[in-house]
Parts: sequence; C-alpha cells; structure tokens
Amino acid sequence: MISDNLTHIRDTITQTAIKVGRNPADIKLVAVSKRMSIDSIQRAIDCGQTLFGENYLQEASGKIPQFPATIKWHFIGHLQRNKAKQVAEIFDVVETVDRLNVAQALDNQAKLLRKKISILVQVNTGREKQKSGILPEEAEYFLRQIAEETDLHVLGLMTMPPFFADPEKSRPYFKELKTLAERLAALRLFKNNENVELSMGMSGDYPVAIEEGATIIRIGTALFGARTPKGVSL
Repeated sequence: MISDNLTHIRDTITQTAIKVGRNPADIKLVAVSKRMSIDSIQRAIDCGQTLFGENYLQEASGKIPQFPATIKWHFIGHLQRNKAKQVAEIFDVVETVDRLNVAQALDNQAKLLRKKISILVQVNTGREKQKSGILPEEAEYFLRQIAEETDLHVLGLMTMPPFFADPEKSRPYFKELKTLAERLAALRLFKNNENVELSMGMSGDYPVAIEEGATIIRIGTALFGARTPKGVSL
C-alpha cells in the first residue's frame, strides 16, 4: 500500500508541477510519520523516501535514533521553548517557529551542539485563534528580530490553512503565503532569497498548493493510511 501510495503522490507532484510550468524536482515531499510504526516508516524508506516530519517530540525521540543519518527529519508540531534543546538535537529543520524566545532557544542549542539549525516561520494565514503562527502583517518584523538576535537559517514560511472539504477553498491562503514570501524576499530576509521554501499543502489539498508555489508538501494519511489512535502503542 505504501509503495503504491508513494508512487501515486510522486506522479501527482510531477503532473501538477509540469501543468503550471514548474520543475517537479523543486518540490520536496515530507512524509508525515506521526503515530506511524517503525515498520511503516521503513517501508517508505525502502521505496526511496528520505524526508520525514514528526509532530510529537516524545514519540519522535524514540523513533529517529533507529534510522540512519541519511534520513532527514522536520519538526512540524507546536514547539514549546523548554523543548528546544531536544528538538535541536534530533531534527534538521523546524517548520513551526512563531515566537522569538523559541528561535533564541533553538539558536542557543545549535551553538552548543555546533550544529546548523534551519527553520521556517509559521504564518497563520487563516487567522484562526486555535492555531499557532504569526499573523501575516507581523512577519517582516519577526524575521528582522530573528536576523538580529540569532544565527538561524530562515529558509522560508509555512502555513496550515483552515480545513475545507473542497481543496479549492485553500487556494487563497496559499496565494497569500506566496505573495508574503515574495515581499519578504525582496527585503532580503531569508537565507536564500532566490529560493524561498514554502511549506504548504497536505493530503487533501497538495495539488492546489503546488499550483500556488509550494516547495514542501506534508503528506501523512495519503501516504501511510489511517494513523494509529493516539495513546495506542506503535
């Protein structure tokens, strides 16, 4: 199942990118492996998948050491400042930075570890009170703060739009993130302003996200199938 699903997702990425004049190689697939077993992750690796995303630190800390260093990991859950040390130790990229004290804590740990930590800034394009992320109008000031007070590599932006059954309804939120990224890149606020990462699009709407400029898509259910219920042993 995982092999077939991965093939279908890769084909969809390729077809969608070509349709809008993009290079499929510019789009990274993060396999969201939260609450997925070691065996399921290994099956995806056996099919050539090398980039995974985890939401829960405690769970991830038991999984990640079981895989070789060639497998890369993105932290895609809400990050608390007191968890920054552990996250910095085991993850390569943190996609969900939305507070300066979290950025500072990651930077401090990166320096202690002599490790480069790359981040994305999470933007709450849907302005939903229950979701993390800075508001779009706060992004410029926040990126300037990070640049002044840390040595973190800000690769780009990440968003989670409101949930819609119709993926087309997500399009305006993806457009907004792309427009925001272009404005901030013109101000030279990213590590690489010619190639800004945009993490947006999940199982239900990733083709729309690709059409609107996503460079990272986060796919869980469409790849692995239904997740193990929370609290059940993996």
